[in-house]
Amino acid sequence: MIELDKSNFEEEVLKAEGTVLVDFWSPSCEPCKALMPHVHDFEETYGDKIKFSSLDITKARRVAIGQKVLGLPVIAIYKDGEKVDSVVGEEATTKSVEELIKKYA
Repeated sequence: MIELDKSNFEEEVLKAEGTVLVDFWSPSCEPCKALMPHVHDFEETYGDKIKFSSLDITKARRVAIGQKVLGLPVIAIYKDGEKVDSVVGEEATTKSVEELIKKYA
C-alpha cells in the first residue's frame, strides 16, 4: 500500500499508467478505519493487477478537494490518471469495494 500525500499524489496516481486504487480516509473516520484492513487484504489478492494506495486527507486537504472527495470513506479507481469509478460513504462496504476492484482488475 503506497502512502500518498500532496507531494507524490500526482506522480503515483495522476501520472501513473494502468489502474490505481486510492483509499481516501482520515483518522477520525471510523468507517474508513473499519474498511482499511479489508482493502489491505484485497491488495494481497489483486495487487498484481492494480496498484493500491491510500491518502490521509487530513494531510492533503487540497488534493482531496481537487479530487472532489466531499465525504468519507471514498475508494476511487483511476485508470491512466483519470478517475473512472468510486464507491463513497455508506456504499463503501467490503463487498462493494471488492466488486469495484474485480471490475477493473
